[in-house]
Amino acid sequence: MKKILTTVLLAALLHACKEAPKAEDVAAQTAKTYYEMLMRGDYDLFVDGTYRPDSIPASYREQLVANAKMYVGQQQEEHRGIRQVKVAGAQVDTARHRGDVFLVLSYGDSTSEQIVVPMVCQDGVWYMK
Repeated sequence: MKKILTTVLLAALLHACKEAPKAEDVAAQTAKTYYEMLMRGDYDLFVDGTYRPDSIPASYREQLVANAKMYVGQQQEEHRGIRQVKVAGAQVDTARHRGDVFLVLSYGDSTSEQIVVPMVCQDGVWYMK
């Protein structure tokens, strides 16, 4: 009996250690990853991280990619580029599958800026809104 109880307790402890990550952490890391893609010049992937319930024409997608390139160019011109992205926090409403992620963008000119990235979860994947 003692051996069974020990086994059950051990199994419960192991299960407790394997908890699923919090929705806030997943949304925050996803938003950070999208902005790191933008920093690296992966504009297509950054645009793909934007929630669109319907398909869009290829010409519109090309405009979104061009806008992302222009944004990075503007940051390069004004602040010597984005050098680092840090998560400052996140708030998620799991019932509505939405949240806000707070990121700090650190620039090459030693300044930084906190931005809010609205997020939405669709089919288990977090997208920028």
